[in-house]
Amino acid sequence: MIEITSIKDGIVIDHIKQGHGMEIFEKLNLSELEDEVAIILNAKSTKNGKKDILKIANNIDINLDIVSIIDPSATINIIKNEQVVDKLTLSLPKVVRGILECQNPKCVSTSERSVDSEFNLIDEKEKTYSCAYCGHIYDVEE
Repeated sequence: MIEITSIKDGIVIDHIKQGHGMEIFEKLNLSELEDEVAIILNAKSTKNGKKDILKIANNIDINLDIVSIIDPSATINIIKNEQVVDKLTLSLPKVVRGILECQNPKCVSTSERSVDSEFNLIDEKEKTYSCAYCGHIYDVEE
């Protein structure tokens, strides 16, 4: 059996759907941190069979919108002195700026470099957003 050690202070992103841990790691730019980051893929999960986990050995400010877009069922645990002091549940943000990319090649956000993408949540259950510029529908699950 493999032992996964705890961290003294930091953040644990837990219950990430299997296969999405690396995507969250990359989108949060965690490779640029000086702090220790553990990526645990395919960990056993009693709820889902398998899950991914990210452990960050520092209480940095992370973009929770990125995590919730990739996997809104993930949980964020804030660790101090090896104890969970806060547990955050995620929900899809109402407005997303600069995270999603519009798939419409004629959209101003894809053709103009100075324009950041912006999407508005239209259906939380279906996880769909609408581009604020062209109305293109973006399904988070795709």
